[in-house]
Amino acid sequence: MSSTILVIDDEVNVLESFKVFLKDNYNVLTTASGEEALKVIKKENIHLVLLDILMPEMDGIEVLRQIKELSPDTEVIMVTAIKTVKTAIQAMKLGAYDYITKPFDVDEVSSSIEKCLEKQKLVKEVAYLRAELSKPFVFDNLVGGSEKMHQLYEMVKEVAKNDTTILINGGSGTGKELVARAIHFNSPRKDYPFIAVDCATLPENLIESELFGHEKGAFTDATEQKIGRFELAEGGTIFLDEVGNLKPEVQSKILRAIEEKEIQRIGGMKTIKVNLRIISATNTDLKKAVEEDKFREDLYYRLNVIPIFLPPLRERKENIPVLVEHFLKIYNQKFGKKVKGISTLALEYLLNYDWPGNVRELRNVIERLVALEKEEIIQHKRLPLDIFLSYKKEKKPLPQEMSFKIARREFERQYFIGILEKTNWNQSKAAKLMGIHRNTLLYKMSLLGIKNPRIEPR
Repeated sequence: MSSTILVIDDEVNVLESFKVFLKDNYNVLTTASGEEALKVIKKENIHLVLLDILMPEMDGIEVLRQIKELSPDTEVIMVTAIKTVKTAIQAMKLGAYDYITKPFDVDEVSSSIEKCLEKQKLVKEVAYLRAELSKPFVFDNLVGGSEKMHQLYEMVKEVAKNDTTILINGGSGTGKELVARAIHFNSPRKDYPFIAVDCATLPENLIESELFGHEKGAFTDATEQKIGRFELAEGGTIFLDEVGNLKPEVQSKILRAIEEKEIQRIGGMKTIKVNLRIISATNTDLKKAVEEDKFREDLYYRLNVIPIFLPPLRERKENIPVLVEHFLKIYNQKFGKKVKGISTLALEYLLNYDWPGNVRELRNVIERLVALEKEEIIQHKRLPLDIFLSYKKEKKPLPQEMSFKIARREFERQYFIGILEKTNWNQSKAAKLMGIHRNTLLYKMSLLGIKNPRIEPR
């Protein structure tokens, strides 16, 4: 969206001159007095003001002072026919960006405007980057090799091309933010900010201010103007995680942002146009919340244009080996370790566990294991107690009188059957889990008398 420039000058020909050479690149508004200009600034989101100093009734210096009181993030370039050092210093102290003289040079003015607006953009980007750097460590890509995940990848690629709203459903820790990031960074908005907001962790009395910002003096603790997340996400994507936690008045403002593409800061009178994409996520049943009058029905349908469901990790356990390998690489690099992998039995324990915390829990487990591991291979005994104790594997009771050779053969048989059952008797996957060639697996199955129950009874 084009930046909005307000030109303030009591000379009509000056206003027209500015309008002619600026209109192709900017949205240009003009006023002939300071009083009129302040009324405009209260109603419109002005990015830059070109302000004449010598004006009747209210001079440019006073107008500048009041502009900075009303809208501190609005930049001002002073324009005057008489340049004095004293006036220039006074203007700069009050927050003016630059000072140009009449008759102005078009190239000089254009250059000053471009630099000023670029500086304004950089200020927003710095605020965005500071917010990003304050987050805990996150992964920048999706990982998984199951059919469900491949379907998800294809959907992400497809919806990324469009600019509609998306609602991601999934339990805590399934990777909803990673999916939102993947959509953003594969979309035409990828060069603009991705702003994530966790609606579940923000205090209820701060959510509205965090999302939409506030003006100085809007409430007791509002000692200065604050730019909200919607403004910071300009041109990019805002991700509203756990959107079901929002209170009704905030839901109403988000609906307006979607339908009218505009917001208002708390305590502000002017509307601010926003150009962004909204992706939201929830781990609750929003449709049920609508039926119980806890969530606006109109907002639900506006958010749920394209729904994406993320299955829990227990329903896609075939992803676990790939995820483990990925997390090992990440945390080896983070901690300066050289852990090559985990043992076959340790992997079986991981495959056996139901992962109530989903991918986030698996990631945390691997981080802990790598941080504490001193060997190249992580053994099953190093696993957390809850995973170790939850391991369940049906075993035939072995007779007390049995030779070591026969006992070992029976153990091997039960072990191979367990892995095959974990992989739904997919021999290639089972061989990969055990770290052996498929031909070796077939040989051992034949030697141990193991038959695929899907083909013939064991």
